[in-house]
Amino acid sequence: MRYEIKGDTLPVVICSLENGESMISESGAMSWMTPNMQMETVGGGAKKVVGRMFSGESMFQNRYTAQGAGMIAFASSFPGSIRAVQISPGHEIVVQKSGFLASEPTVELSVFFQKKASAGFFGGEGFIMQKLSGYGTAFVEIDGSAIEYDLGPGEQLVVDTGYAAMMDATCSMTVQTVKGVKNILFGGEGLFNTVITGPGHVVLQTMPMSNFASAVSGMLGKK
Repeated sequence: MRYEIKGDTLPVVICSLENGESMISESGAMSWMTPNMQMETVGGGAKKVVGRMFSGESMFQNRYTAQGAGMIAFASSFPGSIRAVQISPGHEIVVQKSGFLASEPTVELSVFFQKKASAGFFGGEGFIMQKLSGYGTAFVEIDGSAIEYDLGPGEQLVVDTGYAAMMDATCSMTVQTVKGVKNILFGGEGLFNTVITGPGHVVLQTMPMSNFASAVSGMLGKK
């Protein structure tokens, strides 16, 4: 599989496949393709289907297989960027639940929960994420601009919910409550933050889709 990422604010990844090569994607992610691409809807087993249901994603994925040399494109759903990530048994990553765009079929997608479930259920978008394991190339969406950090062992970042786009699976995450009644009532930052602890590489995003949707709905509600 060869690929090229084109576009600026709203990018697309164009994948060129040889005969028999396949790509998997979320439902509705395909933008255009050559007519010799064969599509098959797959679930991946009952456990994975249920996990994807709880993550808010479609319970099924689409597999596209080239019948002869073919081409297929996957476009981003929100202004930002598309990152190509190499997955291997020694390099697994965790991405925001809407971040997975497409991958080679040897990449395995599963649900990733933060450690403290009791706090996480009230932590909003940051609680449930997706883990990419196996091996191969995966394409991940970043909302807005990407800001990157390398955390050493025990080094931490406190991140507002929704700004964590992608990180190495060696990082751990917990949800912490904003301290102080005054801060909660008047701070305007919400009730929870996500604490990311290294070691590992972390990619943050400057405009989470959920924040953008809230801002637009707030403006539409004004007269």
